[in-house]
This record gives sequence, C-alpha cells and structure tokens, in this order.
Amino acid sequence: MSATGQGDAEQPQADDEESTAVLRTVGKVIKMCRERKGLTQAELGTAIRYSEEQVSSVERGRRAPKPQFLEAADEVLGAGGLIAGLQRDVEEARYPKKVRDLAKLEAQAVDLGAYASHHIHGLLQTPHYAEALYTMRRPTYTEDEISRHVAARMARKSVFDRVPSPLLSFVQEEATLRRPLGGRMVLRQQLEHLLEVSALRHVEIQVMPTDREDHAGMAGSLQLLKLTEGKTVGHTEAQLHSRLISDPREVQILEMRYGMIRAQALTPRESLAFIEKVLGEET
Repeated sequence: MSATGQGDAEQPQADDEESTAVLRTVGKVIKMCRERKGLTQAELGTAIRYSEEQVSSVERGRRAPKPQFLEAADEVLGAGGLIAGLQRDVEEARYPKKVRDLAKLEAQAVDLGAYASHHIHGLLQTPHYAEALYTMRRPTYTEDEISRHVAARMARKSVFDRVPSPLLSFVQEEATLRRPLGGRMVLRQQLEHLLEVSALRHVEIQVMPTDREDHAGMAGSLQLLKLTEGKTVGHTEAQLHSRLISDPREVQILEMRYGMIRAQALTPRESLAFIEKVLGEET
C-alpha cells in the first residue's frame, strides 16, 4: 500500500494481453530510469511515498500506477517527462478491454446512432449517474473497480469534441428520464446535462414516449457506428454479454430497427420540450 492510501494502483485484467503488455512496458521504463539513477526499489518508494512492494509490482507490470505515482517517479528520477508522459497509456490500460474496443470504434465513427431502453446512454451520462449505475451492480464492484469503470466511460465522451464532428443521435426511452438512479439530485443533474448536450449542432436526442402503441425497439438497446471507410458495425448489450456486430445482414436489421425507432419517437424539438418538462417536475 502507498503512503497516500489504498488503491493507488490496480491489477490489470487477467485475460487482457494488450493491457498487460502496456503495463509491462511502463514498468520497464520506470526500472530503467531508477537503475540509471542508482536507486533501489525501496529508496524510490521512500522518495515517492510508496512501499517497496508497490514499486516492485509496478515495475513488473502487475499493477497499474496512478498519475500521482508516475508524476512523483518522474520528478525523483529526473526523467524529464518520460515517465509522466505515460499517463495516457496507463489510463487506457486500466479500462476494460471491451470498453477500449468500443471507444476505438467510436473514435472512427462519422455517424453514431443509439437507442437506450433501461438507462441513459453511456455517452450521455454524468459521472455521478455512471457511478450510481456501477455502485448498484451485483456482484458488487470494489471502489477501485467503480472508479476505473466510471473513468473509462467518461473518457469515451471525447467523441463529442472531435473535429470534424461526427453526427450523433440518441433515442432515450421515457422511463430512463424518470428513473431516479442515484437519487433525485443525480437525476436532475443528468437531465440538465441532456439539455446541454442537445444544444450541440451535431447531436440529436429523441425521446420514445411510454404511450407509443408501436415500438421497434422491444428487443433492447442497440448502437450503430458508421466508420470512416464506409463500413457500419453494431453493438448490443445484454445480461453478462457485450457484443460487436459486423455481419452485414445483422447490421442491416439493426439499421432498419433504429430507423423505425427514430420515426416512432418524438422529434428532437419535441424531445427537448419533453426533457424540460420532466426536469421541471423534478425541481
């Protein structure tokens, strides 16, 4: 354990070879800089307020160092930013593999469409809302795991800031706007965030009212990503499973369903008024 508290480094996913390779490379760089400086693991640990065991685990690629560790090691070892500059690589390695794979596709998408039936879509979530979702998972996550998952989800939101901007459309089930996951305050902040995001010119948010008699989305949530080279892939999630879909026939079915869902939902203008109405009921 570090002197700064438990959880300043984390175990990589055991079945994630890519993540493990990144952490091992980071560990080798730190070890090289330490030995060049003539310090033992114990001496480095004392200087940066971490235990010898913690330093050893990081150097062997068994644990992912937090930014504080990297910044302190960079300063003590006089690495000139070499170690501190590894923060982004380490941060991405901390994310679950399925999240990294999805984020890579989102980064390539020129057009992204998503229908969310049970909760606010991940790209639209606030940190507190995402934290509430992960906190209520069963079996339970540790605090470190919750932090890692929330950070990974927030990192995906960089898709909104890309230039040129991709076209982003979302259809939210009405129930997701009313379900107070995390409490009423978290819900109010989430609704306010939806209004802020909907003001972006490349974003459209629609609401699927509960009273619709025809609904093409009864099979569950879905996501479609049209990539730069023209290929479209789908993504679906169910209990214990997250699936990327590349088969053209299956993607075509998802595209058909999403088109019908958008046609059956409120228009973006009507949806904006609807979200404002729900927010007003919460205040």
